[in-house]
Amino acid sequence: MNGSEILHRARGDLQAAIARQGKPPNTPPMAASAWVAMSAMQKAIRRGRVTLALAAAATLLRDAPEKLWRRAACLAYEDVGLASLGTIGLATAALAGKRARAELGGEWAVASALVSELARAPKCRGADDLLMSCELHPAYGEARAKLPRLATRDLIALATGSGAIHDRALALWYAVGTFRRSSRLVVRHGDARIAFDLLRQAGWPETVVEIAREGFRRTGEALCPLVALLACESEEPGTRVSDELPAEQMIGDVPGWALDAYTREGRAAFARFLRSEAASARWARRHVPAERRAAVLGHVVFRVEGGLVANRIRRPLTDELRRQVDFECAGLERRAAMEFIDLARADVAALNAARAELRSEGRGGDES
Repeated sequence: MNGSEILHRARGDLQAAIARQGKPPNTPPMAASAWVAMSAMQKAIRRGRVTLALAAAATLLRDAPEKLWRRAACLAYEDVGLASLGTIGLATAALAGKRARAELGGEWAVASALVSELARAPKCRGADDLLMSCELHPAYGEARAKLPRLATRDLIALATGSGAIHDRALALWYAVGTFRRSSRLVVRHGDARIAFDLLRQAGWPETVVEIAREGFRRTGEALCPLVALLACESEEPGTRVSDELPAEQMIGDVPGWALDAYTREGRAAFARFLRSEAASARWARRHVPAERRAAVLGHVVFRVEGGLVANRIRRPLTDELRRQVDFECAGLERRAAMEFIDLARADVAALNAARAELRSEGRGGDES
């Protein structure tokens, strides 16, 4: 089966999902900026919150439709990933363009069906944890520096070999190119066309490779080929377990967890929280340099709140990748990271109070 046939089948699957939905829901948008709506949509999808995810998607479709389609596709690879490769195909097919979506019933028919499918799908965040570990873990600094010197064919030979998963992932990332995403990796333009052709020649499943190729072509996200890499690692079914979620506080139309380090309102709330007498804020003032506190807090809050999912498919490899990012990629010693995570988990209510205060004051402004 060639690439166009695989993509045509994914489009057919998307059309079937739209038909199953029937009449699109009449969902009102939320009162939030596009940046907050993107955050809310992604985290609602992680938590399986269909109604909330649809409200955020309606906001984006009204105010920033280009952000809706790109975010939906990226989060499919980031949050659904290996747990449902078919759902990734739906999100990739939805990127085909406005004309293609009009033929499927229109923007909201496609968006509402896709967002609902994403929210209901099982989740695996292994590709994102692998990406973050490759980028930030101190153990892979030498590989980050040496691998970009290799030719694309040599990188793909390494990626499809039997080496350590992080070496293979870094080789694959450098092969498709690192220039499209700001990261700590050496900038290398790569050759994505040759890289994906070589993956097929190496015997990787053609459907996975072609969906990842199209996803990367449309988004430039290294998550796309990393999902393909993980799909070749194991056929174990895994076990389905939902993460334990902290108590939720709605702040107007928006849950507190939508105000994260990637939104202006969230960053302002983090700055206020770090000046508070909450236990984790006091800990950060004692142990983290002032210029790094907000970034470290953002990393930790993501691990205890924003990155949690319902219906997580757990496998030994993805559990280990998650552990590495939780405790070894925050720029803290392992014991310190564990202590800070525990304190931050207990302080989510205090963080929500800071978020609510800022929203009630009308502060935060437009996103940059």
